[in-house]
Amino acid sequence: PCPPHPGARYHAMEERANLMNMMKLSIKTLIQSALSLGRTLDSDFPPLQQFFVVLEHCLKHGLKVKKTFIGQNKSFFGPLELVEKLCPEASDIATSVKNLPELKTAVGRGRAWLYLALMQKKLADYLKVLLDHKHLLSEFYEPDALMMEEEGAVIVGLLVGLNVIDANLCLKGEDLDSQVGVIDFSLYLKETQDSDGKQDGGITAVLDQKHYVEELNRHLSCTVADLQNKIDCLEKTNSKLQEEVCVCEYGCKRVRHLLGRMKGTKGEVSKLDTYKQSRQGLDEMYSDVWKQLKEEKKIRLELEKELELQIGMKTEMEIAMKLLEKDTHEKQDTLVALRQQLEEVKAINLQMFHKSQNAECSLQQKTEAISSFEGKTNEMMSSMKQMEE
Repeated sequence: PCPPHPGARYHAMEERANLMNMMKLSIKTLIQSALSLGRTLDSDFPPLQQFFVVLEHCLKHGLKVKKTFIGQNKSFFGPLELVEKLCPEASDIATSVKNLPELKTAVGRGRAWLYLALMQKKLADYLKVLLDHKHLLSEFYEPDALMMEEEGAVIVGLLVGLNVIDANLCLKGEDLDSQVGVIDFSLYLKETQDSDGKQDGGITAVLDQKHYVEELNRHLSCTVADLQNKIDCLEKTNSKLQEEVCVCEYGCKRVRHLLGRMKGTKGEVSKLDTYKQSRQGLDEMYSDVWKQLKEEKKIRLELEKELELQIGMKTEMEIAMKLLEKDTHEKQDTLVALRQQLEEVKAINLQMFHKSQNAECSLQQKTEAISSFEGKTNEMMSSMKQMEE
């Protein structure tokens, strides 16, 4: 294989550095807030939620894409499953994750695995076992991925500090499959309020956050492109299924025509038997095509929802990146500018909420159209039965 382009190698190095800096900020904020709180943490604790979001991005960096019959898939649960084979102590976590019926996707199972490992205070140990067997990780990660480079070992060393906190995370009732991992930068930017004499460190943190927003924006752009390709494929499949439905309807018309002719010739019993056989075959083919059409429509609606969500996330990330670029040139007015950004993000969330309501209305209209089409089909079948009688 050809060696990677120097520009791509430098870009991957920059991504790893941004993710490592975000993980440093996340762990530092989590430990400080947990020690000041002085009690066991639960799943609703914002710094803990943001820590899992950043850790998930680190584990996803450089994942190889696996192609399935639905499309492309990238999941960080595959490497985590290796821990059970390499470390028998992790078998309890794997068993607990498999016994959770509400988890339907690999992403949800991976998040549950991380929750349980943190509660056992073994998260750093399990990830270190993975890093010690990089020949196995190469099956899941690209050579320039974070878990395959030195930054992975640095992050595992940082995770050891989390053993000083206690967490009690309830997995039942948590919707881990559909949670969206968006980083809340306000938790980390609040640190700049504590001291005026450490402005250089604050500016460095803002720059790190800006670089990470750029990396996340690139990741979201790739995700949006993949979803658009999936929608195009589903539209082609939908058009083919509609053509097959038209063919079936034409076959039904021919069957009805044959039925009229056979009523005029009552003595031709053999023709009637042939008609019954052909009608039964057409009914079976029509039912199979109809089931396939409904499944494809359902998949298409789910992908459209996911695409809208990714586009909204990309828009929010672009706005956050522009605001952070302005903040690097305004050292003294950083606090005021950040508060304005939070208000703008709230307004954007409200707009996204209205857009989601409009999308639900359009989905309801499509569902009504499908139900009306099913009603027409049932009427057609009933008319055929009447004509047969």
